[in-house]
Amino acid sequence: MSLKFHSLRDLLLQELRDLYSAENQLIKALPKMQDAAFSPDLKESFAHHLKETRGHVSRLEQIFTNLGEKPKSETCEAMEGLISEGEDYVKADTEEHIRDAALIAAAQKIEHYEIAGYGTARTLASCLEDTTSAQLLQETLNEEAKADKHLTEIAEAHINTQAAHVH
Repeated sequence: MSLKFHSLRDLLLQELRDLYSAENQLIKALPKMQDAAFSPDLKESFAHHLKETRGHVSRLEQIFTNLGEKPKSETCEAMEGLISEGEDYVKADTEEHIRDAALIAAAQKIEHYEIAGYGTARTLASCLEDTTSAQLLQETLNEEAKADKHLTEIAEAHINTQAAHVH
């Protein structure tokens, strides 16, 4: 597929479609990650982020509506790849603490991709003087950054230490 952008707005719409696909894929993947997690706080983190992710989809739908566009997605191949890697960790034959460390690694790769995507979309919306979209995208960006920070805290608090002691 060859993309064609006639304006910065076209690029913004492409970025929004990519994020919309990514978030909808994540809604399907997070319950599997939650089920595979051993640590109760990691399970809770995935459950909480699933609720947030549904909110991210709603925000994106609101942005599409505000722009006079129907919410639709182009398949986000990057998220497909990140989720596929995460599914490999879900199915890995390993000790539960090591699996939790691997799930955190997979989840943080996903968070960093989303942070990059939302940051880009927010910047484009700001450049187009669409302050409403920029504000909504910033709200999601803040939640993605908070989720990433929380995963780091869980890893550093106990999961990585427990995994390091597995022989």
